[in-house]
Amino acid sequence: MRSRLIAAARGDEPGDLLLTHAQVVNVFSGEIEPADVLIRDGKVASLRGGEAAVVEDLDGLILCPGFIEPHFHLESSLVTPSEFARAVIPRGTTTVVADPHEIANVLGVEGVLSMLAMTEELPLKVFLMIPSCVPATEMETSGARLEAADFPSLLAYPRVIGLAEVMNFQGVIHRDPSLLAKLAAVGSRPIDGHAPGLSGRDLEAYAAAGISSEHECTTLAEAQEKLRLGIHILLREGSAARNLAELLPLVTASTAPFTSFCSDDRNPLDLRDEGHIDLALRKAVGLGLDPITAVRIATLHPARHYRLEGLGAVAPGYRADLVALPDLCEFRAERVYSAGKKVAEGGKALFPAFALPSSLLSSLKGTFHLDPQRINLRIPAPIEDGTARVRVICLAPGQILTRELAEEVPIRGGFACAEPRCDLLKLAVIERHHGTGRVGLGFVRGFGLQRGALASSVAHDSHNLLVVGSDDREMLAAARAVAAMGGGQVVVEGEHILAALPLPLAGLMSDQPLEEVCQRVQALAKAARGLGCGLEEPMMALSFLSLPVVPQLRLTDLGLVDVEHFRQVPLFL
Repeated sequence: MRSRLIAAARGDEPGDLLLTHAQVVNVFSGEIEPADVLIRDGKVASLRGGEAAVVEDLDGLILCPGFIEPHFHLESSLVTPSEFARAVIPRGTTTVVADPHEIANVLGVEGVLSMLAMTEELPLKVFLMIPSCVPATEMETSGARLEAADFPSLLAYPRVIGLAEVMNFQGVIHRDPSLLAKLAAVGSRPIDGHAPGLSGRDLEAYAAAGISSEHECTTLAEAQEKLRLGIHILLREGSAARNLAELLPLVTASTAPFTSFCSDDRNPLDLRDEGHIDLALRKAVGLGLDPITAVRIATLHPARHYRLEGLGAVAPGYRADLVALPDLCEFRAERVYSAGKKVAEGGKALFPAFALPSSLLSSLKGTFHLDPQRINLRIPAPIEDGTARVRVICLAPGQILTRELAEEVPIRGGFACAEPRCDLLKLAVIERHHGTGRVGLGFVRGFGLQRGALASSVAHDSHNLLVVGSDDREMLAAARAVAAMGGGQVVVEGEHILAALPLPLAGLMSDQPLEEVCQRVQALAKAARGLGCGLEEPMMALSFLSLPVVPQLRLTDLGLVDVEHFRQVPLFL
């Protein structure tokens, strides 16, 4: 293949495809150059034209490298990787570096292997990072564990390229032996960070461990401090966390090479309606960023940071992952090529959905082990009647961060109750992997529900069953509905299911097409709004309330977690 590529580059042999009258974005020189791009065996051979079996006239379209997503959880799209590819390739994304820690928390090594299998034949190039924290902490119950001893067999796969976000930053800075063994096991490969708010000497200790990227920055000052320590900053514009506008002033001529765009999590509606990396490009340029710099941040920079050889540029020897655009403002992909094959045109995928083998589907189902009869949602109080002061999780709009509040809750007959009129709801995390019947209980403010309940088996990161509601009866009805589906999301009123999204694949993903999932996600949001919820993404907001590595206060099946002090705390003050 190398010989044939050289021959095509010299004009001694024809190529497979010639794209004429292109305006190529040169990410090395910062220029836009007229070119006729010759492709052979899936790689760019020349920008000077030549003979080819197939010729396509781009008629002046701007030709960019395919966009690269450097940090994403495929499971957050709620669809299979095949359906995800059909959503993002027409938007210009041709490569994804994925962290499969959602499915790994359910199925362990087998979950990572299943993700490799599901992404093997896609026109979307998918690389995986090994989940570093399964479970994320010891203050929750996951379905499986990943240890350093599991890493060598996974690193044998060429598409496994490093260690995913190290969420247990306390374990790093306090030199936890098992975590240090994981860092050592990946050698010199990239190691992703996850340390929201970490600063000072602790941040330096974290960086000294070999952490090389960070996607959790929410303020400019935080991003500046981390970049100064050599940490590559991922400018996140996702569904749950939208930080791009706040962080964009970080990007200057000096700092740009040490930044990339990422989305982290994108729900199916946002993928369909807003886009993916193209959204970040559009927003950044709209806020004043130089378009060529924006393209570099979406292509060359992540390729270099993650050592993705031959990706991120339109140049001889580089893989012919290409996006043809009318302009560098809207970043609307007219044509998309993957390894020299046209895979999307006019915003539509040109490849079919890939059917998963029945054996693989079977291995991803039946992961929900919960007996609804054992669930007890009552919260015993220290008094018989009156009010008592408790810790309350408070949502932060547009962020996955939470605040801790101290609130009075009503006590009736010796049990603490919700107070929907004051936007004070009960929250439950029900262990669903091992059938223990264990339940963590607390209170949350910010949903606005006046009645009814929401439940989700997408519950970061251990993916137990999360339920929020105004009373125990409705919360139990929601929990039973999710258990009956083998995983999913529901909205109930009384004992009536208003909307439901089955997620039978590990309790995380649907086996249905993207459009069907989008319709069900819309129905869930509409049903929640009908019950008084004012959140734009109620299910995504719910799903992060059990994540015990993002400040301040979280709830797991083992109880409330004070993330800043990395300890469990009592509900009653």
